[in-house]
Amino acid sequence: MIKELVIISGKGGTGKTSIAASFAALAENAVIADCDVDAADLHLVLAPKREEGGEFEGGKKAFVNKGLCMNCGDCVLFCRFNAIGDYFTVDPLACEGCGVCARFCPADAIEMRDHVSGKWFVSSTAHGPMVHAKLGIAEGNSGKLVTLIRKKAKEIAEREKRGPVIVDGSPGTGCPVIATLTGASFVLIVTEPTVSGLHDLERIHDLARRFRAKIAVCVNKADINPEMTERIRGFCAEKNAAFVMEIPYDEDVTAAIVAGKPLVAHSRGAAARGIEEMWRRISGEL
Repeated sequence: MIKELVIISGKGGTGKTSIAASFAALAENAVIADCDVDAADLHLVLAPKREEGGEFEGGKKAFVNKGLCMNCGDCVLFCRFNAIGDYFTVDPLACEGCGVCARFCPADAIEMRDHVSGKWFVSSTAHGPMVHAKLGIAEGNSGKLVTLIRKKAKEIAEREKRGPVIVDGSPGTGCPVIATLTGASFVLIVTEPTVSGLHDLERIHDLARRFRAKIAVCVNKADINPEMTERIRGFCAEKNAAFVMEIPYDEDVTAAIVAGKPLVAHSRGAAARGIEEMWRRISGEL
């Protein structure tokens, strides 16, 4: 059975992707999956070279056949997203694909067509194969795209006898996060020692535990607010969640991002050593 290590955070900016990139560099035989499809950025650090890919059809959009249209205006009346404008043309950015216009068109002049919402890629990196994607502007169904990425990453792992699959998930608790957590073997929640960090940790932990995976918590930049770090430790003890590591603030993290490298490949500083120790603990669980 292919093991999946999912790295998530309750909010953006906690350092989740930096840790995921370092884990990818430390793993010996992993497959990497960037499931933060709404704002993918793992490629900025791992420099993937695309080898294959395809289009992702996340839903349908309305299309008006002008040859059948009677110009009655019913579609404009029923559309709650103001997606049908002058001359009964459909704005694809505004159309939500609900199909109400097609349902009530008296001339059957509107059809719902498959719509390309983004693209997926399989790439090679210095640290193993990587599956990632690019969702189009204002496009939805990111949860379906996450499922596609995870499926392809597992297929590669099975075919090439690799593992684990290291997944960089989305921040927050929305649909793409739920799609990322489903069936995960181990979940690492990355937080920061702030009021919002603790608040969002509580929310994402409550969500993650419903999927019955092993859960661990890491506090990044832990030394900028030791009091809040202790409160997070207390929360983990209360919820019986493993507190796996405190990573100190380190300016080498920013330098590694600028250099376009995983932190552990760029630095031997305190943060890099903390991530290495955390990887040893988590990989043992996997």
